[in-house]
Amino acid sequence: MNQERLMKVLRGPIISEKAALAADLSGQYAFKVDPSATKREIGQAVELLFEVKVEAVQVLNVKGKAKRFGARLGRRPDWRKAYVRLAPGNDIDFGGGA
Repeated sequence: MNQERLMKVLRGPIISEKAALAADLSGQYAFKVDPSATKREIGQAVELLFEVKVEAVQVLNVKGKAKRFGARLGRRPDWRKAYVRLAPGNDIDFGGGA
């Protein structure tokens, strides 16, 4: 797989209470990913960037909310989320380690 493409697949981690609970209980980490990314690309990108072993990837499409801006109706963009389960013994630290 092209390394340049893999570097663009992950948009960023999702830091929330739900994501932190999934990481603690089952070793799953949530990422915002490129809408055209495949499960295989997402797994390879996580392995490349964080030097861990990926066991499974689950992907879901999040629909953007309809919002109102004064008298105009608007819509937030759709985006894609991936839950990546790591092999036992692997860990990702988003805290920076101070």
